Order: sequence, then C-alpha cells, then structure tokens
Amino acid sequence: MLKFILVKLAQALVSVFGASIIVFLLARASGDPVNLMVSANATTEEIESLRATLGLDRSLLEQYLTFLSHALRGDFGQSIHYHRPAIDVVMSSVGATLMLGSIAFLVTVLLAVPAGVYAAARRDGRFDRCVRGLAAAAQALPSPWVGTLLILLFSVTLGVLPTSGSQGWQSFILPVTTLVIFSIAGLLRLTRSSMLETLGTEYVRFARVKGVSERAVLWRHAFRNASLSVLTLGALVLLSMLSGSIIVETVFGWPGIGRAVVQAVNQRDFPVVQVIVLFMSVAYIMGNFVVDVLYACLNPRIRSA
Repeated sequence: MLKFILVKLAQALVSVFGASIIVFLLARASGDPVNLMVSANATTEEIESLRATLGLDRSLLEQYLTFLSHALRGDFGQSIHYHRPAIDVVMSSVGATLMLGSIAFLVTVLLAVPAGVYAAARRDGRFDRCVRGLAAAAQALPSPWVGTLLILLFSVTLGVLPTSGSQGWQSFILPVTTLVIFSIAGLLRLTRSSMLETLGTEYVRFARVKGVSERAVLWRHAFRNASLSVLTLGALVLLSMLSGSIIVETVFGWPGIGRAVVQAVNQRDFPVVQVIVLFMSVAYIMGNFVVDVLYACLNPRIRSA
C-alpha cells in the first residue's frame, strides 16, 4: 500500500510541475499588462522602465524560474492591479467559494445518491421514470441560462431574493440551486446505473436469499461496491465547486475565485491569474490522488494493478 501511495504521489508532483509551466505560459499569452497600466501619452522609456520593474523584460525561461523559485517559498509576487501580494488577493476570495461549493456539494450528494439508489431499486417504476426524466432535463440545461432565469423569476419578478453578492443566507439560494441543478443530473444517473449493475450480481441475490433486509442489501452490499464510480464523479463535482464555478460566480456576482480569475484575466494581472489557475490545477491533481488512495482502500486489487 505504501509503495502504491508513493508512486501516485510522485505522479501527482510531476503533474503539478507540468501544470505550473502551462499556467505560466497561458498567463503570458493573454497579452502585455503594461499596455493597461500606462497612459496613452507614456513615452517608450517609461514603458520600458515599467517592464523592467515588473521583470517582463527578461526571457520567458528567466521569468519562469523566478516564478517557480518564489512560488516554492509561497511568494507569488505582487498583484499588478491591486498592488498587494497576489496570494492575499486570492485568499480573500477563497472563503466565499469554499462556502458556496461546500453547501452546493452537500445538497447535491444528499439528493442525487439516495435518489439514484432507490431509482435503481425500483427500476422502470414511477419513481424511476420521474427521476430519469428530471435528470435528463437538468443535464440539458446550461448553467448561465438557469442562473439568468432564476434571477429573472425570483429577483426581478418576485423580488424575494437578491440578484448578487454574498450578504445573508438568502444570497446562497440562487447560486446553490444553479450549481445543484447542473451537478445533480450526472451524479444521479451514474449512481443509478452503477447500482443496476451491482444489483444484478450473484452476491446480492445470495444476500436476498439469506433474508437480509432490503435496506441492508441496497446500502451495505450493493452501494458499497457501486461506490467506486460514484466516488470518482463525486470527487470531480466537489473539486469543480471548491475550485470556483467561474460561470455561476460571474452570473451572480459571487465574490469567489471564479469571478476573481475572470477579472484578473481582463486586467492581465499575471500573478493573480497564476495563483488562481495553479490553485485550481493543484486541487484537481491532489483530489485525484486522494481518490486513487480511496480506490485502493475500497478495492485492494487496484494496489497491484
């Protein structure tokens, strides 16, 4: 088990290194921030002086090595737009994203997993047909359209919920609902299909022959073995929510890292873009590492694969 964990950890570290290179290059590809920081009447000397101050006059390799050495010490440089440490700019937005993502993920799991399990247990019944129809409809709805429709209905027409911001519990309702509608369909359908496959196995039939209660058959025997695929998608859903749902945060003006990265790209604020995208990349990579370890714990055969 230790060897398996070390191999996966080494792969994760290599992926993080590769992600840092991609993030660095993509940030530079968005344009030169100096053009946004100088006045229209700035002289060539003033522009070059500012470029030298920001370190943008050096080669890409030198800039990357400087970025990497500082990043390893937790120093991601100064925000070009806010004139304060880029990590501080990002950390001021992380809390809002974590709160929104955690609530949305909890609601998604509490709705999708039980519904998927019981839909599989009542295959082709009224509940199953209803759940499948709702899931198909939810999966076909784009998040921007859903968010805009919710704002028009509950904020503009009815005036009962705020359109944006994060003041009070009411401001969570619309963005959480949008995230849940977008995420619940896939998790529900995967739970149902995994359960259907597991319920047809011999050991589940044997458990029923032995007189095991239906609840124990569903949750203790069937769901435990069907949980591997559900765990994978669930982890991806969680990571996407905790890494900041860019579209949802932008639609609702949510002060999280999703909206922050859009603003940073528009402002060509390289340090902030690098921190946010690197944070998202590391979150996905380490999340996959944790899922691999959980896989090995749930299914020992994976360790020797």
